[in-house]
Amino acid sequence: MALPTDESMRIEDESERTSDVLSYKRTCMDFIEDISHDYEAWVDYYKLPEDEDNRRRTGIRATIPKTNDWIAKVAQTIPAVDVVMNDGIQKMAESTAGKPFNIGVFINKTSSYTESHPGIIDVNVKANGREGRKTKLGFHFKNDRFRIESTCGAFIDENDLPTDEFDLMDFNLKLHAENGKQRDVISFTITISEMQNGVELDRRGHTTLVHLV
Repeated sequence: MALPTDESMRIEDESERTSDVLSYKRTCMDFIEDISHDYEAWVDYYKLPEDEDNRRRTGIRATIPKTNDWIAKVAQTIPAVDVVMNDGIQKMAESTAGKPFNIGVFINKTSSYTESHPGIIDVNVKANGREGRKTKLGFHFKNDRFRIESTCGAFIDENDLPTDEFDLMDFNLKLHAENGKQRDVISFTITISEMQNGVELDRRGHTTLVHLV
């Protein structure tokens, strides 16, 4: 059984051995379908109440056609296929873990699967905790604030990041994609901590996929 993961994945280094983009797309689409069963097996293991069980399964299952549609129609290169596939894996892991408090990440008022022109892209982040708890911008990994993969060297500006706790979080980040061109793709994860009396009680990520047009 595969553990839910936030690490980037490749299909046994298939992307380093093939130059056939269409064949690699098919391999990755099959992999997304296959790994979804591992994530659902983890939902089985958690033995959740029926409504929460259904909510997590619905999130996992909804990711499969969306990811595979982007692999088929948007990604034009093997690196782009990797970005989209890893985005889908990340989204399935987030659904498996559940979404106990509200997080919204928006580009052009659209969440999760988005489009933008190359350049500096505004990213609006919103969140609120449960039962009056506060929220705070967290770290995806121990020393990395954000998870980001792209085909164009995109990065999120980490200067002057908000570090305070919010009653109602609502702030903007800058996603730098000045080197991007049409058909490039970017996947990034914003992590939010739910806080009480200055202590982190919970943490969740929200992953966004961007198609440059």
